Amino acid sequence: MASQGHGQVQRWQDRWWAVGLLVLVVWVGIRLAFDGWSGWPGILVGGLVYAGFMTWFVMRRRRRDARAVGTDAARVPELERRIAKNGELPEDPAEQAAMIRLIRRREEKLRRNRWWAFPLLALVFFGIPVLWFAAGNVAAGLWGLAFGAAFLGWMVWFNRRFVRRMAGMRQRIEGVGGGLVTGPAAGHAAGTAAGPGTGSVGGPVTGPAGGAEGVAPGAR
Repeated sequence: MASQGHGQVQRWQDRWWAVGLLVLVVWVGIRLAFDGWSGWPGILVGGLVYAGFMTWFVMRRRRRDARAVGTDAARVPELERRIAKNGELPEDPAEQAAMIRLIRRREEKLRRNRWWAFPLLALVFFGIPVLWFAAGNVAAGLWGLAFGAAFLGWMVWFNRRFVRRMAGMRQRIEGVGGGLVTGPAAGHAAGTAAGPGTGSVGGPVTGPAGGAEGVAPGAR
């Protein structure tokens, strides 16, 4: 499916079936590594159920993000990739404004969830190996601890890097500490930083780019 609104073709990695296939392969691979091939039918069935749920969850989040920031659902993964890589800015001023709203939405969610998300992940990834140790499966417990430590370490590193790059991308679009982006997006973004009703290089601003949570006007 193409993003017709912006004339760009959606990458195959972003399609719903690719998301489901990736989740299925990872789930089945991890379960087979821990439990062996003897229980592969049940592992495959469980993987299909889990992949279906995760695909629905990811697609639902994309649609909500798209409605909130004012873009197509097919464009959300591409905007996220550009933010994560601190890459090229969109040429379309409307997409620049959508990116600003997406960044603010992500920043708000990170602030709201940081107090429980990582402790919950730590409980899951370190609690399951403890159960394996208690059941006498030392090998699985050791593998679980190693995987949990590596995954949580990667999550902390990725989260900090993503936060820095979100701030860097937002500053580039808003023209803080770099070349000022001109046009409607510049006025819109500058108005977000300065407050409603203030003037900017891009012209008079009538309101913020989406509020603290990055919600587009009229979106819920």
